[in-house]
Amino acid sequence: MIDGDKEAKGQILIVAGSREVPGAAILAGMAAMRAGAGKLQVATEDMVAVPVAIALPEARVTASSPINAVREADAVVLGCGMTPGAALDRLLADLLGCGAQTPLVLDATVLGCLPDMVEAVRGWRGGVTLLPHAREMARLLECDPEEVERDPANAVCRAAERYNAVALVKGRYSFIAAPDGRLFRFRGGGIGLATSGSGDVLAGIAGGLAARGADVLTATLWAVWLHGEAGRRLGDRIGRVGFLARELVDEVPGLLS
Repeated sequence: MIDGDKEAKGQILIVAGSREVPGAAILAGMAAMRAGAGKLQVATEDMVAVPVAIALPEARVTASSPINAVREADAVVLGCGMTPGAALDRLLADLLGCGAQTPLVLDATVLGCLPDMVEAVRGWRGGVTLLPHAREMARLLECDPEEVERDPANAVCRAAERYNAVALVKGRYSFIAAPDGRLFRFRGGGIGLATSGSGDVLAGIAGGLAARGADVLTATLWAVWLHGEAGRRLGDRIGRVGFLARELVDEVPGLLS
């Protein structure tokens, strides 16, 4: 990964947040910076742009279309805390059709849009990471959640092949698959990671590492490990449950060291 001044360390664009969940953009943005990204831009809803900017003084925060910013970014995280509906469908379609070659991390609400855009996702030339939990994985594969829960390794491999993407399925054990069939399992973390905002932190870490120059598989694997190890450390220090997603963020720089 690239180190140096803030330009050399990469620009991360976080497209996230809504009136109901502005904190998702904040958590993802903080995590990306803690993972070492040099510059942070956040695109969010107009009504929450100012509060997000105040909470993230390191970031440039806009409420305009992020498409031009996608072309300038070194990695993009899209979906955390966003509102489902036609506007999100249009945004994703415009982004996938913009011709950029930027690593793309897709999470949360935006995952529900993907079954109607399989070919566009497959054709994205910058590399794609998908970060669903079991129910979101079921929507990606258009199957029952029970099928994913019975065999998450098989499900994640199917998703990686279908979307030509690095895919993760979260759970007690996390499985990560590459489009070429490579499969990985992570056994760390703990039950405390099953908490609001935890997934936003994971997405931000993955995006931050990609902005620094890691390919999407490397960024995803390291993000899963950093996220899980941060949870383990907090579990040892605070307790198996009850720590907050925002507390995961501050563990990342030390783990990277």
